[in-house]
Amino acid sequence: MEALGSYPISFGSGRVPTTSDGDESKRLPNRRRSFQAAGDWLRRRSTAAKIGLAVAAAVAAMFVLKHTVTNHNYLFIASEIIHAAGLLILAYKLTTHKTCSGMSSKSQELTALFLLVRLIFGSIMEVDVYTFLDSINFIATVWVIYMIRSKLKNTYNKALDNFHLYYVVVPSMVLSLFIFPHVHYNPMVRVLWAFGVYVESFSMLPQLLMMQNAKMIEPFTAHYVFAMGISRFLAFAYWVIQVYETRGRYLLLVGHGYFWFMAAFIAEMIQSFILSDFCYYYAKR
Repeated sequence: MEALGSYPISFGSGRVPTTSDGDESKRLPNRRRSFQAAGDWLRRRSTAAKIGLAVAAAVAAMFVLKHTVTNHNYLFIASEIIHAAGLLILAYKLTTHKTCSGMSSKSQELTALFLLVRLIFGSIMEVDVYTFLDSINFIATVWVIYMIRSKLKNTYNKALDNFHLYYVVVPSMVLSLFIFPHVHYNPMVRVLWAFGVYVESFSMLPQLLMMQNAKMIEPFTAHYVFAMGISRFLAFAYWVIQVYETRGRYLLLVGHGYFWFMAAFIAEMIQSFILSDFCYYYAKR
């Protein structure tokens, strides 16, 4: 995990105080001591071993999902619901604590962009449960942006949220003009579909960079990012299962000049990879 830069940051959730003799472990519940021992053991492993264990855990989780979820489209629905749960966590923070400290408006703006794009081409193609969930998440995301940029702007640290959106938007726009799905709709729908997928891949990057700049993660923001990590993992699991069940036929289409499935698969992998490092430190804390 150190290969991703690690997180030279602390979680603002507080720590259990030490006893008078400095033996903190005596004050910890048995369950937490077990997690701490596991974390200590994991920290002593090499980078290669940690990556291997992470991959093994991900493969095991996908194996369980493949054999327990009868309709794999439910993975996308679960992903959207968990995304909504993450937004509820932010809503609680914004309305109860009256602060947006530690939250990246840039990440929310990229999220609103890809959700809007999905709503546009989704409404043209077919209005279904995904469209409904996307509309809820879009409205909630726009509200979060409004709270950050207007209502609670005095608590927003713009200096730390310094990622330039065109680093994501422009390359995504260019790539979507050349690599897009070959569906039976007009070219605009094809390009919008691809553009939304590419933007989504890097939508959480500003938030992660802001947390690294701040050297500190507030608990509610950490819960939100972790929820997004689970959400993106479920979406990635869907693609991995599809590739496995078709014995790689989707990816082999590259040999026939059709790059969309490979591009979409890599985009989902990037999302999961970007968030996996944070989720590791979140679970270890």
